[in-house]
Order: sequence, then structure tokens, then C-alpha cells
Amino acid sequence: MKKLVLCMLALIANCLVGGTLAACVGASPFIGAAVLNGVALVSPLFGLNSELRVGVYAEIWTGETIKAFRNSVKSIGWLNKIRSFDAQVAKNNTIHFTDLGGDPTVLINNTSYPLGVESLDDADKAIGLDKYQTKATKVTDDEARGLSYDKIGSVIERHRESVDEKKYARAIHALAPQSHTAKTPVILTTGDNYGSRKRMTVNDLIALKEKFDAMKVPVEGRVLVLCPEHVNDLLVEDKAFARRYNNTETGAIANMYGFEIYEYVDAPVYNVTTKTKKNFGADAASTDRNASVAFYAPRMMKATGETKAYLDEPDTQNQEWRYNVRHYFICLPLKNEAMGAIISGAVEETTAPTITGDSNVDIVAAGTARNRTYATSNGADVTATTDAPWLTLAVNGKKVTFSAEAYAYDAEGENPRTATAVIGIVGTDVTKSVTISQAMASQA
Repeated sequence: MKKLVLCMLALIANCLVGGTLAACVGASPFIGAAVLNGVALVSPLFGLNSELRVGVYAEIWTGETIKAFRNSVKSIGWLNKIRSFDAQVAKNNTIHFTDLGGDPTVLINNTSYPLGVESLDDADKAIGLDKYQTKATKVTDDEARGLSYDKIGSVIERHRESVDEKKYARAIHALAPQSHTAKTPVILTTGDNYGSRKRMTVNDLIALKEKFDAMKVPVEGRVLVLCPEHVNDLLVEDKAFARRYNNTETGAIANMYGFEIYEYVDAPVYNVTTKTKKNFGADAASTDRNASVAFYAPRMMKATGETKAYLDEPDTQNQEWRYNVRHYFICLPLKNEAMGAIISGAVEETTAPTITGDSNVDIVAAGTARNRTYATSNGADVTATTDAPWLTLAVNGKKVTFSAEAYAYDAEGENPRTATAVIGIVGTDVTKSVTISQAMASQA
């Protein structure tokens, strides 16, 4: 289809040029158009692959680029809920807002006059759109001549998808609160341990709802964008959620607890310990977790500015097209409020307690008892066991008494004889092995 359109455009161009040249020499324009199109069939100068097509190609690249970037946002449901300020974008890709200076004071049952005067100082707030640029992609003239498939559309689509991936990830990052405050709550999941994190539960969603209720955020307009791991957690826990789960082309899942819920893969990352958001694009550390983001859509804004395609035409040496784009877009909260996040709580790493004390105890042949004290890192008492019939163990708190029967001379016996005692910590599986040695009595 694309090739057919280009052929038609080239035929029209040849007709215009041929007709004009014929008229200049007094011939019929129809004859000139026919002659030039005939020449085009055998000559590369005016044919479909000639330099006359440069302008046509450039127009197609540019037109398709603008169309692709303007339409791409339609596939992101949560972003569609945010009001667009495209009409307010200035030529320098900047938006000017009025930063309201506050609300007037309301007096109730006042009896003092005069009432007083106060100023509400508003100010201009300029916001520059983010600039997204791609590195150039080359398309050889041989590829452009053949057009066995929609090469132009393929390249444009890949540039668009690359820019979209970045701008949507940056958008959801911007809609997430920077840190935990009364107006930007950040809560931790409280579910069962799953690897190094805690799963999300329905109770966590209710806790977030309570935070938004406390801020008096209107129910209509509340949006929650779940990261995939939290979606999976809810699918495991809540069968009702699983029944409603429907991964449509808009990413919408369901309406639950006052939130219109969506799923998006590029979640912002938070430090679990401090509940603070990492910078966009920063590498995640072991203390970081993905977050689900909630916001009140009327408090957010988005704007798409200029989209421009750049096209280098083939030259005599390289004979290849080069294409890239510049695109302006931004998504931000109008005020730092009515936003929230749920981040996966970290599983506390528990270190096993330790036992310290003598590992070897010597007992004389007469069988005198030996006392040893074993310290435990968690302060718990100890236990002691052995399977040696000649050895008795007694425990008092952290003190162990090793008592052995007298060991008379025995020509066949071991000298010394040994046994193993196992010292443990009460309430744990932690143990320590102790070797008890008893020398044989001397031969009479």
C-alpha cells in the first residue's frame, strides 16, 4: 500500500514537471506529462527512486512520526486519566501556571471589627517540558528503493516505542511521592514473607484508602497503578481480585476500595528503610524495592509539545538515509499532595544466636566434676545432652556441670576415654559440640 501511494505521488510530480516544461516550449502539457513519465520508466533521474522523491520521503517520515507520537498515549489508561495541557504549551515547549498564594481565612461567628485584610499573592510558575531524543538510525537507499516491507513505518515505530518507554516510566516516577509525609503517604506491605520482601495484601490497599480519606481526597479521580509484583500478590491472596483481573489494552484491572486500578511494569524504586524515592534511572540497591503508585488525577498534569523528525538524505558516498526524532513531553503533579505509594516491606534478616565457651573439658580418673559456663548471644539459657553412659550432665541457667564416673585402670580400655556433649540454646536449633576427656587411672 505504501509503495502504491509513493508511485502515485511520483507520477503526479512527473506530470507537473513534464506539463510545465512542455508549456514553456509551446507544446501540449499532456504530451509533456506523458513523455516525462515514459522517461521515468527507464531513467533513474526522474524515476520513482530519483531525487524527486526526497521531498516525498521526508514528508512521509515527518508525518508518520507526528501521528505515531500523538496517538501513542492512548494505550496508557492511567495516563489518560490526567488532564492534558497541550494547548497551553508555548513555542519554547514551556507551560506557565499561576501558583495560587493560598486560600482566604474564614471567620466563624466573628464579633471583632474591622475584619482585617490579607493578601493572596499569586505567582507565575513556568514548567519546561522534558526533551527526548533518539540516536539516528540509518536506512540504506537500497532498502528504501526496494520497500519489500514498510521500512519507514518499522523505523518510526521503533523510535516511538523507545521514547514512549522512557517518557511513561518517567511519568509514573514523577507521579510518585518523593518521601513519606502527611500529604504524600508511603506505606509498606505487610503480607507473608516472599523471598526478601513481604507480599501486598488487601489490608494494605485499605490502609492506603484510609490515608487518602484522611487527606479528604475525593473518591472520584483516585487512581492506583500497581507494579506487577503487587498484582501477583493480590492474585494469590484475593480470589475476587483474580476474577476481576483483566489485562486490557488500556491496562485497566478493576475498581477497588475507591481506586481505579491499573498495572504498569516500569515502577519507581524506593529505599525501604527511609521510604524515599530513588532518582529516575538510578541503579537499585539491596535495600530498594518497587512501588505501586496512587494519585488523585485532577491534581496531576501532562503536556505534549513539539515532535520533530530529522532526516539526512543520501549523499554520493554513503547513499543512506539517517533518521531520528526529538519529542517534548512532561507529566507532573500540580501540587505536592494527594499522592501515595505502597512499597514492598523488607523481610528482616535474622542472625542465628551463638554459643561461646570451652570446647574441651578434661576430667581426672577419680571422676571429679567440672563446671563450665556458656554465654549465648541472645541471652537465653542452655541445654546439654550426651549419650555416654559414664558421663552425667547438669544444667543451671548457662552453667553446665560435667560429672564422670571414676575410670579405673583397664588394659583393654582407651586412655583417655572421650565423650561428646551437645550444648544448645533454649528455643533454637543452635548447638555446640564439647569433647570430654577422662584419663585412665594408673596401674597399681
